[in-house]
Amino acid sequence: MTPTIELSPVILCGGSGTRLWPLSRAGFPKQFLVLSGNTSLFQQAVERVNAIAAMDMVLKKTLVVTNEEHRFLASDQLREIPHIDAEFLLEPSGKNTAPALTLAALRATEGGADPILVVTPADQTVQNLQAFTGAIQDGVRRAAAGGIVILGIKPTSAETGYGYIKHASKPGEQGQFLVEQFTEKPNAKTAQDYLDSGRYAWNSGMFILRASTWLKALEKFRPEIAQATKKAWQNKKQDGLSGTVFIRPDAHAFEQIPADSIDYAVIEKCPDSSIQIEMVALDAGWSDLGAWDAVWQVGKPDAQGNVNSGDVLHAGSKNNLVHASSRLVSTVGIENLVVIETADAVLVAKRDQSQDVKHIVNQLEKAGREEKNLHRKVARPWGWYDSVDEGERFKVKRIQVKPGASLSLQMHHHRAEHWIVVKGIAEVTNGEQVIRLTENQSTYIPQGQKHRLANPGTEPLEIIEVQSGSYLGEDDIVRFEDVYKRT
Repeated sequence: MTPTIELSPVILCGGSGTRLWPLSRAGFPKQFLVLSGNTSLFQQAVERVNAIAAMDMVLKKTLVVTNEEHRFLASDQLREIPHIDAEFLLEPSGKNTAPALTLAALRATEGGADPILVVTPADQTVQNLQAFTGAIQDGVRRAAAGGIVILGIKPTSAETGYGYIKHASKPGEQGQFLVEQFTEKPNAKTAQDYLDSGRYAWNSGMFILRASTWLKALEKFRPEIAQATKKAWQNKKQDGLSGTVFIRPDAHAFEQIPADSIDYAVIEKCPDSSIQIEMVALDAGWSDLGAWDAVWQVGKPDAQGNVNSGDVLHAGSKNNLVHASSRLVSTVGIENLVVIETADAVLVAKRDQSQDVKHIVNQLEKAGREEKNLHRKVARPWGWYDSVDEGERFKVKRIQVKPGASLSLQMHHHRAEHWIVVKGIAEVTNGEQVIRLTENQSTYIPQGQKHRLANPGTEPLEIIEVQSGSYLGEDDIVRFEDVYKRT
């Protein structure tokens, strides 16, 4: 009987995805957006890798590596997928993908286990799931012997935005393609030469290997990363909320880890060493959705080639990508453009120059503008808030609190707040007083007063909050108690 192969899916869920601004922002990056299909890219990645097990394979827990800021976005979206058993490994700061994978490998090998890690970014899309599953299963069986397998994407154009894998011209006896070299993003002429040669594939960033294989390779090529990550892992802490498991490496030790990617730290060094890398070709409608033009390419166009999302009307327009988030967007006589509308920002760009949105993001960062990081509507672990209006010394928010959830016990140095309940039941801590308010009732929170808002009901609570004071920034919060362990 063929021995059972144990698999641990690893979802790398970091990154800010600013190339898809203004829809993707640092506080709500692209992996959590619905850009292709009916679920987010993160949810699609989790579902894809949890559907790969064959008769000789068994799935262990999915390991999601993300950061403190996005932990509740990821856990909330994961709850929408039934029967997924997952844990969240939380990075205190961004150190690129090599330390992230090392955290997953250390977790996977606890108790003497050594599963095969199926490693995938959280922000890609695949259109042919059957082809994807077949390629992964092929890679798993090859990695079971102790090698490293990378998924190479069959190139369809001379792309300059991807790294390339140079592989043998012919497959080996077992049908595998040995990897000869990795190359960085080429210029247009070099990319065309790669395409014409038939010897190159796009680097998908998806890897299959045993957990112990990764740890040994990292120790060989970047021992300082291996040792520093192990030190941070040794002093980890574990907690959770509503059945969700959060595992945190020691923050101080984690800061000492050198930042590097999986590719630079290990993978690109393997062809010149004794470690063999095999490539499994993937032809499954893959895209990393690295720019708005890529989103247009995987979308479902209308008869005029327009890919639309939201309330959109066209007259004489062709081959555009138009996304309307909060209002009607109409176009007349335009071609090959990207139009992305959100509640607080609009992007208009030539489709073939959509990569250059990074220049806008850089300008926003230099100016210290909040539109780089947050939408007007901001997700929080307890619900969300929408900043609907503001002016000199005032701000108006619409706030929704999930059933059973509560904000932290907090106070503000520079502002007072008026709360008006428009839907549901509010339990309000206001100084020493705890009261309940229902629809059309209100309360006033003086500046400097300890307070908390909670929803004791079974339906969402909505309030209108009017802030007034000399400073209304989100950093004017002093927390005394918080069920979500925010500082």
